[in-house]
Amino acid sequence: MEKQSLGSRIREARQKLGLSQRRLAEEAGVGEMYLSEIERGLKMPSMNIFLKIITALNVSADYILRDELPSGEKYLNQELSEKLRDLTPRQKRTAMEILDAYIRNL
Repeated sequence: MEKQSLGSRIREARQKLGLSQRRLAEEAGVGEMYLSEIERGLKMPSMNIFLKIITALNVSADYILRDELPSGEKYLNQELSEKLRDLTPRQKRTAMEILDAYIRNL
């Protein structure tokens, strides 16, 4: 997984919990500046730090690595469903047409 993707997923999970970087850094036992660098994709955390961060976020590695692991598929499907949920029927049809066209051109 690329550093930027990993950092983005960590930031997204942190924001969903309403945590500040400072608070997450404290709970994970890492420096706030270091966490900021991870979230911005400048640093890749060690496995030990990664585990501390996901533990503090109370999320699974599958959730953070959902684009990389087959076991993360349920999270991708859930995210897609959430994005479609608030669309009007017409918007949903349009989204399906776009997705169909995209898949045909892969």
